[in-house]
Amino acid sequence: MIVKQTLLPDVLILEPARHGDSRGFFSESWNGARMSEAGIDIPFVQDNHSMSDAPGTLRGLHFQSPPYAQAKLVRCGRGSLLDVAVDIRKGSPTFGKWHAETLSFENGRQLLIPAGFLHGFLTLEPMTEIIYKCSDYYNAGADGAVHWDSCGIDWGLKSAPLLSPKDANAQRLSDFDSPFDWEPK
Repeated sequence: MIVKQTLLPDVLILEPARHGDSRGFFSESWNGARMSEAGIDIPFVQDNHSMSDAPGTLRGLHFQSPPYAQAKLVRCGRGSLLDVAVDIRKGSPTFGKWHAETLSFENGRQLLIPAGFLHGFLTLEPMTEIIYKCSDYYNAGADGAVHWDSCGIDWGLKSAPLLSPKDANAQRLSDFDSPFDWEPK
């Protein structure tokens, strides 16, 4: 497993090795012992799987408030997507900054997004599947969203995205009072 830093502290790109032959490939997408050796000690408790029919489907930018905050390890099971993390930790030197990474079935990359970051994605192909691990269970009362176009993210859109009512009506980052605080290491 190759672990790469992004410009946002703690947002990491993971590239699992793929072992292939004429039948296809095998890849170990998560191994707690190997991740611990790399300094990543996150106890994941829930796996989610989402499929979007159409390219241009945008889901996010989502978060769960403490004490139900979630770190996520995101990968693409089919198709491709632009996956985005935005730092929303009060006092962080990178507050409001974002990182986008193309995740696809082909490249096998994963994005590790810690608690204290918004998460969203845009599908780039039909029938795109996203699979992600979460470090806490979903809690409807802790669920929140920030408007997808209020953080300066370059989504690469050529037309309006397909949105849920929740995402279309989410608050803007400039109006958002984050429940997360930055803690220097």
